[in-house]
Amino acid sequence: MKIFVPKERTEGESRVAASPDTVKKLTGKGAEVLVESGAGEASRILDAAFEDAGATIAGPDAAGAADMVLKVRRPTREELSSYGSGTAVIATMDPYGHEDEVAAMAEAGILAFAMELMPRITRAQVMDVLSSQANLAGYRAVLDAAAAFDRAFPMMMTAAGTVPAARVFVMGAGVAGLQAIATARRLGAVVTATDVRPAAKEQVESLGSKFIAVEDEEFKAAETAGGYAKEMSEGYRKKQAELVAAHIAKQDIVITTALIPGRPAPRLVTAAMVASMRPGSLLVDLAVERGGNVEGAKAGETVTAGPARIIGHANVPGRIAASASLLYAKNLAAFLETMTDKETGALKIDFDDDLVKATLLTRDGRVVHPNFAREKAPAAAAAESAGGAPATGESRQGGNA
Repeated sequence: MKIFVPKERTEGESRVAASPDTVKKLTGKGAEVLVESGAGEASRILDAAFEDAGATIAGPDAAGAADMVLKVRRPTREELSSYGSGTAVIATMDPYGHEDEVAAMAEAGILAFAMELMPRITRAQVMDVLSSQANLAGYRAVLDAAAAFDRAFPMMMTAAGTVPAARVFVMGAGVAGLQAIATARRLGAVVTATDVRPAAKEQVESLGSKFIAVEDEEFKAAETAGGYAKEMSEGYRKKQAELVAAHIAKQDIVITTALIPGRPAPRLVTAAMVASMRPGSLLVDLAVERGGNVEGAKAGETVTAGPARIIGHANVPGRIAASASLLYAKNLAAFLETMTDKETGALKIDFDDDLVKATLLTRDGRVVHPNFAREKAPAAAAAESAGGAPATGESRQGGNA
């Protein structure tokens, strides 16, 4: 199997889809790995490190002869034109809202696998790019806030007086949120958090943070729903919104992390809430590329909104690329291992595998994933005509980044 790792073409993308460790592992199983010159420089991985691990440094034209291309971002139209028909491409494809780009991959004849659609099952944990990258994004969000904050994070007692600890409120206790809580606590802040899932309360409190929610009888009943979000009444939602609004007004820093795949980011913080904050306060919106959790947030910009500033860095994992690339590369290598013949080392894709069914977007010139297919694939059409429903695999739904 010939594997190609290109330099990313998307502006601002500093990650790379392979590391010396994954190259060594892949070549050890008989694969030939070609890495485009300079592909890892922004992640502090030089060509020499890839060569020492067993890779061959090549130009971008090497993609045409590859069986498999490993990428961070969806291939551009220009890249697609250089791929051979039948080439398999594994990347974070960002397919929702980009159906034309998905169709372009189908027209190019490639097998496109979207890593962010990996099912939430035990055997796929090591392939979970959403978790590996969100974990680092939560960490980096706190560092970005600390760098922009004009006061100290921890409480300091000095002869001249006491400096109070920063107050940090994390909205969303998924992977990114929990890491943000832990990091802010390490820096000495007083941390509170909230989440739509009552079961998150225990996780938040285990990190030494206070959980903010209206804990009435309805909340307690929802807490027994197996850890998943339960639709709450309009009355409860109103009380919760009032509690959160009052709490935000007292905070120095708010970090929002709520993302729902395939949908715009939910609005958590209104302009009125931002206006109620203290002078010099900050909001860090990790969902800004999906429309933002904070009203007024802009992707790639820091916006001044009344007394506060809203930080909307794009591609936050890429701001800590040296670590993000190592984890992302391991995610991809683990997935590729499931497609590799153990005896010959050749590419061998089992299209009945749950992981393949959940992540495969395009095949044989068609969009085959049921969430994006404009024209039903033969298997899906046959299933429906027989009275069944097309199988989709178990995809990640809801929750926070």
